This record gives sequence, structure tokens and C-alpha cells, in this order.
Amino acid sequence: MTILVTGATGKTGRHVLRELLAAGEDVRVSTRDPENADVPSGTSVVRGDLSDPESLYPALDGVSSVFLFPVLDAIPAFAATAKRAGVEKVVLFTGAWAAGHTARDRASWVYPRYRAAETALAENGPERWTVLRPAPFATNALWWAPGARADGVVRLPHPDAVCPVVHEADLAAAAVAALRTDGHHGRWYTVTGPAPVSQAEQVAAIAEASGRPLRVERIDPEVWRSGAERFLRPGIVADLLNEWSQTEADPATALPVTSAVEDLTGRPARTFARWAADHAGDFR
Repeated sequence: MTILVTGATGKTGRHVLRELLAAGEDVRVSTRDPENADVPSGTSVVRGDLSDPESLYPALDGVSSVFLFPVLDAIPAFAATAKRAGVEKVVLFTGAWAAGHTARDRASWVYPRYRAAETALAENGPERWTVLRPAPFATNALWWAPGARADGVVRLPHPDAVCPVVHEADLAAAAVAALRTDGHHGRWYTVTGPAPVSQAEQVAAIAEASGRPLRVERIDPEVWRSGAERFLRPGIVADLLNEWSQTEADPATALPVTSAVEDLTGRPARTFARWAADHAGDFR
């Protein structure tokens, strides 16, 4: 049977697609713009828009499993559509804040939105489902690339904030394991990297991997907010600043490290140093 991958051109989805193809699975990609989809040659690409459930029926025809990109507002309608279309399994990723590890997480802007999406899938979607709740992505460090290339300076409001950030390839591998093997149905996994790492330590790892000298400059949080709100929702910006401030002041309040990557894939999670090596070219 066919596995449908949504968000296949994104940083995680492209890894999911490649792993499934390498495993010999029959894979289909849905996208709003199939003519311009950047996917491996020979991949089946169909038109489908998560925000328009009716458009998904052709994409879901003959599909047994779905890797679901978290367009949160669209998930309730998608879940019902997938169930009617005969889909057997869905693997969704949301975010670690949905686990509610701290009062800070439970008070976050994204917490109720993640939980509503997860509940919609569990209550209205196919019988078999798995939810992955990833830690903040290591790829968020790509926000720093323009400054690193321009003048070798990474400007951060809370450089000593810590988090066990996750490599996007690890999230993808966990998703592929949940799609291809049994025993994960009706389960939630908080997916983290192998250790907490501060943003300053991340910058140092990028400098070493890229061979480009970098220094950190602390900036006022409101300066960072004014720039970030041009590409992130204000609620997410507030959540990030709150987490960074608290974990910088007390690293013990950071997201706990989990063994989910190893539990699902059979191998340890990649370190941030590995991520920096994989993305060194983005900072040169």
C-alpha cells in the first residue's frame, strides 16, 4: 500500500521521503504546486492542499498511511477526511511543548493549539495514529546564518539558554519507524536531541564545523522580538523568549532529554555537533 507524505519539500519531510524511498516503500507526495515540487525523480506527486480537505481525496486514494505535516488548523478536517478515505495510519508531529512538562509549557501560546490538533486526530481520524512531539529543531540555528556570513556575529537575546534540540533527520527517522513498524499506535513520543546545549555552545559548534570564526553578541530581547515577528507569529515569539529567559536563568527548567529517537530507530540521537557538520555550508 501507498504512504502519503505531506510537507515533503520541508526540512523534515524531505528526510522522511528519502528514507521511505530508500526502504523501497511506495510513496506519494501531496503538494499545492506539484509542477514545481523539489522531490527525487520518479516520485509520485499529486495535487493536495491540507487547508482544503476536499482536494485531498485523490491524493488519499489507495493510501494506507500518512506522514502529516502540522498545519494545525487543518488537522481536524484532515483527520475526518483520511478516515473516510480508508487511511489506516497517521503519524503527526506537533511540538514538545504539547507534553506540558512545565507550567511554562502549559501556559504557552502553542500548547492548546498542539493539544487540540492531537485530540482531533485521536478522536476523529484513522484508528491507528502516532504523535511525535519534537524538541525545537536544530535547524532554527539557520536563522543565524545571514549574520554569520555577513560579519561573523550571531546576535542573541539569551545566549546561555539551553535545550536538547533535535536534528531534523532524527525526527524523520522516528516518523519513518512509526510508519513502517507496529507497536506505536495511540502513543505520544517527545523527541529530543541527546543532551541540552546552549545557544552559545551551538554557535561554537557551527564555527568549528564551518571554519568561520563566529562570536556571540547579546542583544535586547525586544530588539530580537521586533525582527522575529516579521516571520513568526507573535505568540510563538513570546513563547520562545519566555523559554529562553527561564532556561538561561535555570537550566534545570529546560525540556528533559528523552530516549525516543533510540527507542524508535534503534540508534542514538545525533548531537548538535553532527548537525553543525551537516549544515556547515549554510554558514560559509
